[in-house]
Parts: sequence; C-alpha cells; structure tokens
Amino acid sequence: MLSAIIVAAGRGKRLKAAVSKPLIKIGRLPVIAYSLRVLNRHPQVNEIIVVANRQNRAGISRLVKAGNFNKVRAVVLGARLRQDSVYQGLKAVNVKNSWVLIHDAARPFIDTPLVTRVIAAAKRSNAAIAGVKLKATIKVAKGNNLVLKTLDRKMLWEIQTPQVFNKRLILAAYNKYGSRKVTDEAALIEKSGQPVKLVAGSYENIKITTKEDLLLAALIARRHKNAL
Repeated sequence: MLSAIIVAAGRGKRLKAAVSKPLIKIGRLPVIAYSLRVLNRHPQVNEIIVVANRQNRAGISRLVKAGNFNKVRAVVLGARLRQDSVYQGLKAVNVKNSWVLIHDAARPFIDTPLVTRVIAAAKRSNAAIAGVKLKATIKVAKGNNLVLKTLDRKMLWEIQTPQVFNKRLILAAYNKYGSRKVTDEAALIEKSGQPVKLVAGSYENIKITTKEDLLLAALIARRHKNAL
C-alpha cells in the first residue's frame, strides 16, 4: 500500500504572485490540480496527503472538495523548511502503508507512466527518484568567478519528483539525519548509506519557480488537452 504526499507548503517568494503558487491557474486548472488528478487516478496510490501552509490551506481544501479528489485523506500544515513539511506529511500517512511517494506541487506535469516507473524502481531498490540528464555544460567557479573546473555532464542528473521510498527507510533516515538541512528526501537516504535508484523523468516535468516558468508551463499545458 502506498501513500502519496504532495508538498504545497512553500511560500513561492520568487514567483512574486498575489495567489499562492499551487493555486495559480495554468489553462483552466490550478497548478496543484494537475498532479492531484494524476495521483488520484493512479491505481497504486491508496491515499494522498497534501501539505499546505496557513495561507493556502483553505483554498487547497476547497479545491480538493470541488475536484472530487477522493483519495485525499488530509490537508495538513507544513513547516518553514521543506524537509520539515515532508515530515509533517509522513506523520499523517496511514500506518499500514509500506511505501511513500513524495511530490512537489510546483511540478504539475507528471503522468501515470512516470509515477509507475518510479514506484516499480523503488519496490526493487527501496528508494527511487525521477531525474533527467543535464543538457548544459556545468562549470565550477571560485569566489572571484574564475572557472575552477568543468564537470562531466554524462554523470550529472537534474533531480525531479516524484520520489518513492520504503516508509521505514525514510522514517529511519529522518530520525537520524532530519536535523541536517537537505534539498530533497533522497539526500537523507544517501546519508544513511542506502542506494538510491535514478529513473528517467521528463523534460516537461518542470518546477514552477519564476514567472518565466509560467510561460513555459502554459505551452506544455496545451499538450494536456483534457486540462484546457
């Protein structure tokens, strides 16, 4: 049994929008509704926990009710740091469920095959994350902006969500390393010395952070005709 946690507690300061980022519309749907729809329909997802903040919790709760997202069991409050918000979601999942999927609400364009691939890889390795190979050349610079070295992009991945973990493994990683600041939950697993499997994601699985991202999202949404 698998619980999905959608993280929607961030403030979205870089977007500088009057509306909370998960509730900004792309086409006719709010950002969070895209991933909610995919996860709500996925046969391997048994429940959904949404982690919100005090400003968007009521709006997200109304959206869940109006959209008939029947797998959403709770909309809980998050915390200041993302990893702490995820932990609030972890505490709310069904104790009987053995697997946890974590997804950022700011990534609206996941699809069923991607979710299925990550779940399947996690069930073979206990921890799996979506990502894409980097297209750009990446250089490391000194403090004076002089190039120190060029990294081999063949070894570099841009990490995305969803990420799927054995629940006992991720909870143990939180208990041991949760006080250390990390950018994603896979980093906690890595600190535990456990392998994390990379799964091919999608270049359309963008994270909405700035207004420019909203322009790209509008173009991608046109490919999702049933959402327009």
